[in-house]
Amino acid sequence: MSDVDAKEAVNEAGVSNERVPTERRGHMRRTDKTMSSEEIAAFLQRTFCGRTATIGADGFPYLVPNLFVWRAGEVYLHTAVADGHFIANVRHCDKICFEADEPGEIYPYGHVECDTSVSYRSVVLFGRIRLIEDESEKSDFYRAFMEKYAPAQSWGREKDSFPRIRSTIVYAIKPETITGKEGRLPPLADRWPNSNRLSGSPGWKSQAAPSERDAPAERNAPAEPGGPPNDNPPRASLGKV
Repeated sequence: MSDVDAKEAVNEAGVSNERVPTERRGHMRRTDKTMSSEEIAAFLQRTFCGRTATIGADGFPYLVPNLFVWRAGEVYLHTAVADGHFIANVRHCDKICFEADEPGEIYPYGHVECDTSVSYRSVVLFGRIRLIEDESEKSDFYRAFMEKYAPAQSWGREKDSFPRIRSTIVYAIKPETITGKEGRLPPLADRWPNSNRLSGSPGWKSQAAPSERDAPAERNAPAEPGGPPNDNPPRASLGKV
């Protein structure tokens, strides 16, 4: 399993079905959906919001949404100077997990209702968080922050005006591992009803194509007693067998 130890994965039925790394951080099962480092960087530069998970002294995780900036290969974010939950956890443990995602379009790919999916992009990173003490570095963050979230002319206000910079805490997260995952939107030809990727749900039969399913009822009617056999006998209805 490359350069990491592996162990047998066991499903709910107690059956071993695959081998997975014991170190899960930075490993993706669906490698066919992997985003490149360039795609990850472009995504983090533009996506609106991220979520940061910290660990408390009580052992519980704490997850909060944050506006953020991706610059020089690190995530920068800020809070107010206050003795809150976030800063208490950061002081307890510098290990964090950060996530950002972008939903796309929901689409059907098969004939049963649960054959439904969504296109998306998401990035997950594990790393260490630190406080930025240097005021010039904090100012650089706020310039990048306003450039990302405010209009170019900032509604006509004075640029680089950060009088409350000392009443905020700026953090930087340095990634140790980072992965990006993308589920692409298939073309219309590969979506239901133009295409039917048969459901993997046990006990379900495939359904007739829409043109056949919507055919007039008399085509599938039983043959009259003593009459010629029906060339279109009834198909099995959608349901468990």
